Amino acid sequence: MATTTRSLATTEAPWIRYTLTTLALALITLLLIVPLLSVFYEALHQGWQLYQDSLLESDALAAIKLTLIVAAISLPLNLVFGVAAAWAIAKFDFKGKSILITLIDLPFAVSPVVAGLIYVLLFGAHGWWGPWLAEHDIKIIFAVPGIVLATVFVTFPFVARELIPLMEAQGSEEEQAALVLGASGWQTFWHVTLPNIKWGLLYGVILANARAMGEFGAVSVVSGHIRGMTNTIPLHVEILYNEYNFVGAFACASILALLALATLAIKSYIEWRTEQQAAEDRKHATEE
Repeated sequence: MATTTRSLATTEAPWIRYTLTTLALALITLLLIVPLLSVFYEALHQGWQLYQDSLLESDALAAIKLTLIVAAISLPLNLVFGVAAAWAIAKFDFKGKSILITLIDLPFAVSPVVAGLIYVLLFGAHGWWGPWLAEHDIKIIFAVPGIVLATVFVTFPFVARELIPLMEAQGSEEEQAALVLGASGWQTFWHVTLPNIKWGLLYGVILANARAMGEFGAVSVVSGHIRGMTNTIPLHVEILYNEYNFVGAFACASILALLALATLAIKSYIEWRTEQQAAEDRKHATEE
């Protein structure tokens, strides 16, 4: 009787569950699915040939190429920093640890536009180091290096923030055991730490890559909007839309939409694989 009472007290009526589910699905459809479908509709409704021509146009190809280059440069930097920071924070105690955690979270608190303005202040023509850079013919602002710096700033928390709680939950017992058995620091990392964090690491890299390719605010400030040279895909979409070239704008936007869908699919797979790994670990722990 008591069990039945508790069950009734903690289980909503069917009509409440159906109502909440319907409202959730309606909001998801209205706010996510409909806008996503509209992107592909606007890009394709005038025919595949025009869609293809919009993507193969020289400025569009330059924007796609630049986006890929920036992501290819920023991701390894984020990867190295994220793993090193997470390993230091999760496995060691040191002075300044809380400051490092705060710095990692800084891009989440600072507007991307403000981040771009910071780089303009540092490296712009009238910035702190601008005259020296101009004297040595080094271009950072309104060039690829500035775009890379801005992208790295807004994306570097993703890998570290994904790994820190994972590595803290795993503890350092396995690493300590490997060191006691004579393994070096690198051997411990490659054969003990890395296999335990590989799915979380991949998850953080995917999120960082999606943000790198879709970043607008910080890149917009430092790029100069030079067509065919410093426009990434988001900036190129804005220019085309402002010029009323809607097919071209939505065609390029569809590339970002496809990236988002691919990211979601990979994310779902990683979450499933992580759950499977956790279940296997619990099973092995129970057997032992």
